[in-house]
Amino acid sequence: MDGPGLVRRGAAAVLAAAVCGWLSTLAPSAGRAEPVAVQVVREVPPEPEPKPPPVPEVDCARAKCVALTFDDGPVPGTAELLDVLDARGVRATFFVVGEQAAEHPELVRREHLAGHEIGNHSYTHADLGAASKRRVVEELRKTQDAVRRATGFTPVLLRPPYGSMSGTLTREARRTGLSQVLWSVDPQDWSDRDSGSVERRVVEGARPGAVVLMHDIHGSTVDAVPDIIDRLREDGYVFVTVSQLFDGRLAPGEEYVERKSGQPQGLP
Repeated sequence: MDGPGLVRRGAAAVLAAAVCGWLSTLAPSAGRAEPVAVQVVREVPPEPEPKPPPVPEVDCARAKCVALTFDDGPVPGTAELLDVLDARGVRATFFVVGEQAAEHPELVRREHLAGHEIGNHSYTHADLGAASKRRVVEELRKTQDAVRRATGFTPVLLRPPYGSMSGTLTREARRTGLSQVLWSVDPQDWSDRDSGSVERRVVEGARPGAVVLMHDIHGSTVDAVPDIIDRLREDGYVFVTVSQLFDGRLAPGEEYVERKSGQPQGLP
């Protein structure tokens, strides 16, 4: 056989051997499927949405009930006040300014989840008694929305800034489902930033059924609260929210100052 023929047959043999060798690397998987790791994913139920603790039953027709209320917040210092109230097992009512609630929704949510009551104090701390109908509607609505976004809860109480009211405000409060809550004890903590004076005026002015006005935007007020609570508690007072004070029987649009003679009492 001539030389070129031998060369061609030799090259073919080398190629065939190479192909056989490559196929042999595939042989283990040619006849069976390789095992595939399967990851089992179990659905984890979502954490239940936290809720405020149950409202304790208090008979304010018999007990010496008093409602501590705080206006104009929330502000960063409100967190310290919440710590004080939590440590002493006291529930209060916070009348929040809507723009502050929008800026600090986490504090509004904390108030709500701690069992405190949250009321509407307008959106910009406006003089609602002197405002136009359009302005009143906007101030109330925007605050309702801010609290609802933060808590899922819609307020049923309104404290008009400065205690300023009008027929227009009363009609819009009624339409919005808001009872108007004023106060019967005012320590004037906004003018006298002295915790001792605030404490003395609250303790001396307290009486069964009283609604106490304070402001959590003032550090001096926050500093006065522990001693206010301790002294009133020593005198037999029970701390309740505004709605508890009036047995939850507050009519939208009506004005309330304090509870008298053991029964829910509004203004004449």
